[in-house]
Amino acid sequence: MKSLFERGPTLLTRLVLALICAGTVMFLDHRLNTMQPVRSFLSTLVAPVQYLAVLPEQVLDRLVYLSTTRTTLREENKALKQELQELQMAVQRLNFLENENDRLRQLLGSEIRQASRRMAAEVVAVATDPFSHQVVINKGSANGVYEGQPVLDNRGILGQVMSVGRGTARVLLISDQSHALSLRAERNDIRVLARGTGDLQRLDLMYIPHSSELQVGDKLMSSGLGGVYPEGYPVAEITEIDRDERLQYARVSAQPFAQLDRIRTVLLLWPASATEQPVYEDTEGTDNVD
Repeated sequence: MKSLFERGPTLLTRLVLALICAGTVMFLDHRLNTMQPVRSFLSTLVAPVQYLAVLPEQVLDRLVYLSTTRTTLREENKALKQELQELQMAVQRLNFLENENDRLRQLLGSEIRQASRRMAAEVVAVATDPFSHQVVINKGSANGVYEGQPVLDNRGILGQVMSVGRGTARVLLISDQSHALSLRAERNDIRVLARGTGDLQRLDLMYIPHSSELQVGDKLMSSGLGGVYPEGYPVAEITEIDRDERLQYARVSAQPFAQLDRIRTVLLLWPASATEQPVYEDTEGTDNVD
């Protein structure tokens, strides 16, 4: 008669069998990738559980993000409304000053300044020569671009067009060592000549006498002399003055307002005196700028 409770394999035997099975499965999976369907099935089976496990955290993060974003948007909207109001007031004041200026010019018999035409362009390449500061823009003769045309960014004068192709143009920056332009100090109208130094952050003012009334912090504007740059556009700010009497002239350095080291979008100007006409690809950029 058989015993009611038969003894099975010993624990050691079970362990050895388990190790053999595990090793076999690992070998087959490594060599033949036989367990991939099983892993895929298990992953599919477990995916809903994983999703439910992280769902509360995702919902909480989303709520915090929406709350923060909405608060930020409210603050930005409030700041933009205030800035818009200030700009509208400034435009009204500017219109008044322009009308008053035109009347004074008529009384003096001077020619009334006409608005300049403009067009935006993108920088598509930068000169690889470290001794030449030039960029290439995506506008050319097909758009009415011409040699010697002034180029600006949202801060001030960048340079001038030096060569023009059909669809591109090469711009010489004001920091190039071969470039010079006539400026005037906004505070006292002293006229100076600024020359590029090969440094994107510095211009040198030439032939400045030691007795000059220029000061650090003076804002330099385009003078309109030379027929290239229109008058009244910001160019640079004086950052250093060395009045060493042993030198024939004072050493004066200025930092350009334009961000010459990070140019992406530029503005081409057609002064009122220019014989060329801008050719717009669409209706954009047809506004005028003073």
